[in-house]
Amino acid sequence: MSASLNYKSFSKEQQTMDNLEKQLICPICLEMFTKPVVILPCQHNLCRKCASDIFQASNPYLPTRGGTTVASGGRFRCPSCRHEVVLDRHGIYGLQRNLLVENIIDIYKQESTRPEKKSDQPRCEEHEEERINIYCLNCEVPTCSLCKIFGAHKDCQVAPLTHVFQRQKSELSDGIAVLVGSNDRVQGMISQLEDTCKTIEECCKKQKQELCEKFDYLYGILEERKNEMSQAITRTQGEKLEHVRALIKKYSDHLENVSKLVESGIQFMDEPEMAVFLQNAKTLLQKISEASKAFQMEKIEHGYENMNHFTVNLNREEKIIREIDFYREEEEEEEEGEGEGEGEEEGGGDREGERQGEEEVTFEEVEHVLTEPSEEDESLEKALEPSQLASEVQDAPETLVSSPEPLPALPLAADAPVTQAQR
Repeated sequence: MSASLNYKSFSKEQQTMDNLEKQLICPICLEMFTKPVVILPCQHNLCRKCASDIFQASNPYLPTRGGTTVASGGRFRCPSCRHEVVLDRHGIYGLQRNLLVENIIDIYKQESTRPEKKSDQPRCEEHEEERINIYCLNCEVPTCSLCKIFGAHKDCQVAPLTHVFQRQKSELSDGIAVLVGSNDRVQGMISQLEDTCKTIEECCKKQKQELCEKFDYLYGILEERKNEMSQAITRTQGEKLEHVRALIKKYSDHLENVSKLVESGIQFMDEPEMAVFLQNAKTLLQKISEASKAFQMEKIEHGYENMNHFTVNLNREEKIIREIDFYREEEEEEEEGEGEGEGEEEGGGDREGERQGEEEVTFEEVEHVLTEPSEEDESLEKALEPSQLASEVQDAPETLVSSPEPLPALPLAADAPVTQAQR
């Protein structure tokens, strides 16, 4: 039992040393740290030489002298966590040394070179006095010679412990070499994927910018069209208001002139001298008669103020805008190719016949128009004959010339303005 405990304690101590050795491996050279050891801002450690190599690889444009970077400043990424390390003017030599790790390396080397005690050598659990010196190939466990002769492994195949040790150690070394080689490929893949991420971000940013520019262009067209249509409404509004205000001014001037004429008539009626009254009465009566016959009221058409003809229907445009999507060139080329192929096969011979038919119909229609006058043209020619027109004017003059209804109670002065309707 004591031999078993000694073996377990030895195995545990060996496992602790192995774990410690893994923590002291440089991620660049995959060997134990070589002093001096520098600590990065992200708290990971590197050999100074390895840090200088990776810095030079990340900044190939910096000059070197004797394998050492002479330029100050620069930056590189930590190989463990990809954190960006920014150097000051001292370069790699500006990074602090990790003295704690250097002391642990010294202690580890001292413990590794210390000779093992004989009592610590593993022994068989069933035969405590026998050392483990052979390896059972069937059970794949180390054992002693007595177990092969008398014990549980007497029917198994065995091999010397040194042969199996060398073989498995060689396999382990080859496996480690494969893992180390794969690290470079994985690191290259990581860098490639990071570049892909940057490319995706740049492409998306570019496409978003182009999309915004095209929509801004559409906004500009809509704004321009809106201004044009607003100006059309404004022009129509100005024309109608100008016409109505002209009528208001016309009727206001008429009222003012009539008021003056009535006032002068009332004053003239108070004239005591009959001779003076009779001298001016004829002129005043003539003015009142002319004003009554000449003035007519111009009415505004029904619905003149209505602006419904400026109503905009954007249902079709709204549907088109809602169907805006990204351009797929390959799909459209395939659809166009299929459509053109079917159209050429099916309608190739029918188009010529249709064109010939259209030409024939067109010529027939033209001949019909040139040779056969319409009934409206004949009636118009008859209506324009001079003798018939003169007789109609003499027989029914009232039906052709209509005089406006005069205003009997509102006579107009002789100097009243004549509007376009009166002309």
